Amino acid sequence: MKKFLIGLGILVAVLVLLGVVFRGPIMMIVGMAFMQPEHSFANDQSGPAPDYKNSEHWAALPERDDAADVTPSGVIIEPESTTDVDVFFIHPTTYVSPEHWNQPLDNVTANKMTDDWVMRDQASVFNGCCQVYAPRYRQATLYSFQDQDGDGGEALELAYRDVKAAFDYFIKERNNGRPFIIAGHSQGAFHADRLLREVIAETELQQRMVAAYPIGFSIDGSNGIDVCTSSKQTGCQVSWNTNSVDAMVILAEPGDICVNPITWTADDAMASADANLGSISFSNGDALEQNVTGAQCLNSQLLVEEINSESFNLMPFGPGNYHMYDYSFFHMNIRANAKARVSAYLQAQQSNTAEDELMRTLMEETGAE
Repeated sequence: MKKFLIGLGILVAVLVLLGVVFRGPIMMIVGMAFMQPEHSFANDQSGPAPDYKNSEHWAALPERDDAADVTPSGVIIEPESTTDVDVFFIHPTTYVSPEHWNQPLDNVTANKMTDDWVMRDQASVFNGCCQVYAPRYRQATLYSFQDQDGDGGEALELAYRDVKAAFDYFIKERNNGRPFIIAGHSQGAFHADRLLREVIAETELQQRMVAAYPIGFSIDGSNGIDVCTSSKQTGCQVSWNTNSVDAMVILAEPGDICVNPITWTADDAMASADANLGSISFSNGDALEQNVTGAQCLNSQLLVEEINSESFNLMPFGPGNYHMYDYSFFHMNIRANAKARVSAYLQAQQSNTAEDELMRTLMEETGAE
């Protein structure tokens, strides 16, 4: 009996130690177990498809006051500078319930999280350069990513069909031929990656795309869009997954795109915290925080230094994984970069128009002679 108790004590101690050391992965495994729907996708009833003519099926629209319009204290927007380019923003997973494989559009909890977190802390970074459109869609519940070859894959397929329908409506009925930015986070980036590959790459739409920001997911660059290597490059894409060097859960995969959102280069140069233009988590107020963190792209991950703030402590994927703050850490850098890329695109467009007019005039004069 004594040996049994000693052995049991050692086993418990080992399990506790493993729980401490691998608390991130263990928390994820346990959490996912509670999020798995008990029924099949085929037997699910998550509600009707969205009707994008209905403004209630959008989390953000330019003609409406919504959470995507928020700005940090002291940030001034010139309305006339935001009307030439649109942003199509695809929100991340905010539905974690096992009740359905896909979020019913009227789910109050998920919609509130989409508005109060995503629109404020993510989509709002683009309101200084552009008109923001963000569709609600029947997003796949979080567990779906653990079952992409089964019911989860079907849930993600349904979610993408909604996203594509929203984009088709946006292009045909709302965009009016303007240049646009594609942006998203996490599940939103997952769908954006496919949208870029299947709908935009090698089409006329690619010529109108200022840039793409599919952030917070494993994006390997195989979607046919070039990777941005400078801050004013257009027609390209940026992506990153933020974590500390000792994070137990790393969402980036080897070979993924990592563009540093402080330097806007795809190299492994370290950017110091004092080059960070300002971070913000709106749940803690509208004041910008300075010198919160620097960043470095290494092994396809965006590695951050010690976080010099108490405002960024939400880490559902375990300590050191800053997935929730992929946008928030670099709010002002992204805001400035979107404006810089839009300006570069519009200037190039004006230059091309002037050259075309000059060529047309020369051809007319030559023909007259």
